[in-house]
Amino acid sequence: MTQITEKEVASPDQSGSPIYRRLQRLVNVEPEEIKALFWAFSYFFAILCGYYIVRPIRDEMGIAGGIENLPWMFTGTFLVMLAAVPFFGWVTSRYPRKQFLPYIYGFFISNLLLFFGLFTSDITHAYVARAFYIWASVFNLFIISIFWSFMADIFDTVQAKRLFGFIAAGGTAGALLGPMLTALLVVPLGAANLLILSAVFLGWPILCFNRLIAWKEKLQAVSPDQNEPEKETDALNMGGSIFAGIHLVLRSPYLMGICLLILLLSTLATFLYFQQLQIIRDNFSDGSERTRLFAAMDFVTNALTIILQVFLTGRIVNRLGTGWTLAVIPIGLGVGFLILGFSPVLAVLIVVQVLRRAGNYAIMRPAREMLYVVLGKEEKYKAKNFIDTVVYRGGDAVSSWVYPGLQSLGLSLGGIAFVAVPLCGLWAWTSLKLGRKQEKMAGDG
Repeated sequence: MTQITEKEVASPDQSGSPIYRRLQRLVNVEPEEIKALFWAFSYFFAILCGYYIVRPIRDEMGIAGGIENLPWMFTGTFLVMLAAVPFFGWVTSRYPRKQFLPYIYGFFISNLLLFFGLFTSDITHAYVARAFYIWASVFNLFIISIFWSFMADIFDTVQAKRLFGFIAAGGTAGALLGPMLTALLVVPLGAANLLILSAVFLGWPILCFNRLIAWKEKLQAVSPDQNEPEKETDALNMGGSIFAGIHLVLRSPYLMGICLLILLLSTLATFLYFQQLQIIRDNFSDGSERTRLFAAMDFVTNALTIILQVFLTGRIVNRLGTGWTLAVIPIGLGVGFLILGFSPVLAVLIVVQVLRRAGNYAIMRPAREMLYVVLGKEEKYKAKNFIDTVVYRGGDAVSSWVYPGLQSLGLSLGGIAFVAVPLCGLWAWTSLKLGRKQEKMAGDG
């Protein structure tokens, strides 16, 4: 095998190129990281563009079923997640990373083609619509969780702090384009044909994945002693039980702390989501007006997110550290719930929801993924997938029943908002503890 020199990985020409100089104004990227940054950015762009093409179809089916049926939808999603985790554990135990990640994308592409066949057939049963709603919710969490698992595997802690914000902006760009494509093409093509377009976008991540693996192997060839254990395991399966993700979580206080963070995040997001649906339903009787407002909120959220990701996320992480970066959103949301408690009106709800979602995508999510960078490969894939899917959707399912339960006790929208404030405080405290632990494990503290 020909030895690859460091000059081949990072040439002086790259550091002096116009592209590099322009990138340096946006993100603190090293010359040898430019190609990897492009592939990671476009990888996340394609994933979220493909998802946001089908998301309006999912939401339409969920709304048509009635808000009162959403807890059942959330519960169904959780049960599917619960069943999917052992399958994911089996795949990761049996196949090496180079094989199982492309297999997973191929699996979801085949699912889209299956639903295309069902939607274009004579079958119009409500169960097909409900199955698609649950599938889309599972699909969303799985592909994003797997993407960030791979990013935590490819980049180290120092690189993650510099690059994850910009990489996350690729997803936001896709989240902006996806709904625009749906709005432009749904009438001339029909909703079912958009599933084919989504499947096309899901093919691109397979190429990006292979290019990132090649980039990582070049770096390892330059420094053969660095990351040698990881290099050896790239060609092998991880082994272990199909339930290894659950066992890893139960044995690790650090991973249990991440579980608590995710439960609090999903619980408070569900509370705000139900308040959003109630307030908007009470203010707009026309379905098209509600759809227009939802679309406007999505657009403003994603536009604000990409601005934050490109210009601020990396700087915030480097200035505040992982712990305080994680705590920014729960502290801000606590203030938002407090204001909403005193004034549960549409304008306040819109501002709080848009800022929460933009902050979660731009700041909370990249910082949250940094928690996994210091862990081993099994934790990055198996434990992380269990937390991001089962734990997250479990929080959704439980809180979707708790919310109407609080209403049945006589609590108003404002009263429920006040209940959420101390939960935000617990979320912020958990974030600080986890951030400090991560920095200690990384050797930064």
